[in-house]
Amino acid sequence: MESTGASTDTPAAAAAVAAGTPAFRLRGVCLGYGGARIVGPLDLDIPAGVSTAIIGANGCGKSTLLRGLTRQLPLMGGSIEVLGTPVEGWPARAYARTVALLPQSPVVPEGMSVEQLVERGRHPHRSWFGARTRRDEAVIASALERTELVELAGRDIAELSGGQRQRVWLALVLAQETPIVLLDEPTSYLDMSHQVELLDMVRALPDPSADGAGGADERAGGRADGQRRRATTVSVLHELNMAARTADFIVAMAHGQVVASGTPADVLTPAILAEVFDLEADVIPDPLLGHPVVLARGKGQTAAVEGGLSASLSNGADDGAS
Repeated sequence: MESTGASTDTPAAAAAVAAGTPAFRLRGVCLGYGGARIVGPLDLDIPAGVSTAIIGANGCGKSTLLRGLTRQLPLMGGSIEVLGTPVEGWPARAYARTVALLPQSPVVPEGMSVEQLVERGRHPHRSWFGARTRRDEAVIASALERTELVELAGRDIAELSGGQRQRVWLALVLAQETPIVLLDEPTSYLDMSHQVELLDMVRALPDPSADGAGGADERAGGRADGQRRRATTVSVLHELNMAARTADFIVAMAHGQVVASGTPADVLTPAILAEVFDLEADVIPDPLLGHPVVLARGKGQTAAVEGGLSASLSNGADDGAS
């Protein structure tokens, strides 16, 4: 019978992260629907222990790629490894103890309270008829505290604002205690302040495999500076400046292919933005934090401004000559 405790998955996950194994290794991956290929073939390594953002224009294959990583969509070709282990053959509950998903626009069952929904994150760790344990109680309480939902635990989710609902889903993911979290457009329909709040929470998600690694190996159980190791998060994002602000690693996609991957400074360049989004843009460093800031321009705007500047300079030179 399949084990229902998190500890069976935790040491392997911790050791893989400590060894520098990518969270996901994709080789020759092809994904699609009804025999039509949407993504691939592509090769990609997504690093462990950092926040990754997948960006690209609508229809480029971002969400399709995420569905492949969750195993919701079967591979048409190629292979995927998660923390060094091929995904083929993993039991569903074991996979759910390693990879969690916050889907786009999830539907909440009617009449459910905040705490009841968060408790659902514990299902992969229980037997089919397992009762709620003291461990479950502690994890749920911690998830509610981290997402600042303790005072709302008994409230019907239907009564909450959009930002509060997203925090409830994030608490469910926390309660699932996975080293990898996938998020499909988690900031949709949120105003700017709630986008910042949510993505900061996502970036700070802890890696639960560090807790169960057994403190003898500092590399497996944490970091040398004493800080708790972060979970691997992979988010599909539309807002480029939010991606630049919160991601350590960015994957830019176009037409089902990876155009570029690397740090925000490596990927968010005028040339790559033009290729991926057909967008004219300037990129400058944030004056406080240093990450790239994308300044979008309308088509022809840059040329018009440069033309006007050139004409102005030329007129100034003529005036000086006369």
